[in-house]
Amino acid sequence: MSVENLNWILDRSTDYMKQLDASGAITFPEILKGLTVANLFFENSTRTRSSFELAEKRLGASVLSLSMQTSSLTKGESLIDTVKVITAMKIDAVVVRHRSPGVPELLRKHLPDDIRILNAGDGANEHPTQALLDAATLLENFGSLKGKQIAIVGDITHSRVARSNIHLLKKLGARITVVAPTTLVPSTFSQVFNVSVSHHLDEVLPSLDAVIMLRIQRERQDKGFLPNVEEFRELYGMTAKRYAAYPDLLVLHPGPVNRGVELDDEALDGERSLVFRQVKRGVAIRMAVLEWIFAD
Repeated sequence: MSVENLNWILDRSTDYMKQLDASGAITFPEILKGLTVANLFFENSTRTRSSFELAEKRLGASVLSLSMQTSSLTKGESLIDTVKVITAMKIDAVVVRHRSPGVPELLRKHLPDDIRILNAGDGANEHPTQALLDAATLLENFGSLKGKQIAIVGDITHSRVARSNIHLLKKLGARITVVAPTTLVPSTFSQVFNVSVSHHLDEVLPSLDAVIMLRIQRERQDKGFLPNVEEFRELYGMTAKRYAAYPDLLVLHPGPVNRGVELDDEALDGERSLVFRQVKRGVAIRMAVLEWIFAD
């Protein structure tokens, strides 16, 4: 996406955020009235699925949300055929999350061009709207990301959030360092994504403006890659001690958070934690994205 389009989405989300922050009843223009959006989540989700549903409904769309774990896929129907059945019911857009990388692109090849497809997370590949809401949350605090030093810390190998954030935050001028144990970051990651890689959080913390902590994704890991939780917390967690030592550091996390692992209570609930602000911004960003994809 061009920086111009990205900035339109980010700015529009700020307009929506002002309304979400206002007291009293919320009224939004029903710019999606008459349109139907299908939310197809082949993986469990709370934040992303709920925020997409709220965004769709607040803009006036009819919403079809399906638990794909109980769909006809369990009877042997293929992914493509299942989606074709759903879109045959006059669907205007599909929001899809799947454990396999590339599923949104696969659907694009098999569905009519007038059906919009939004990626709500595909395997360890990308999570575009999460990156957008993270960027918007940071911009709300910094005004500009140019030259800002941001670290993404934790399970880099399995993180679609890390990959999307790297693409977007670099495009907006931030300088990115990924921090992880050697078992949780590919050896070629630095070259492939053109970012700095560190295995020592305490060495990079003094230079940082913000840190994005990542969840240890046990469900995606082979046993050999799963770190000792206590050791991980001591070496890579945002402990109460680390949080107190850097009073200007902003702390983000895409959620869900393992309290006491990636973030101690003091860091998660502290005044410089933006974790719950991210959740609220998620609705505003997804409203802006939906408006943008339907704009002709």
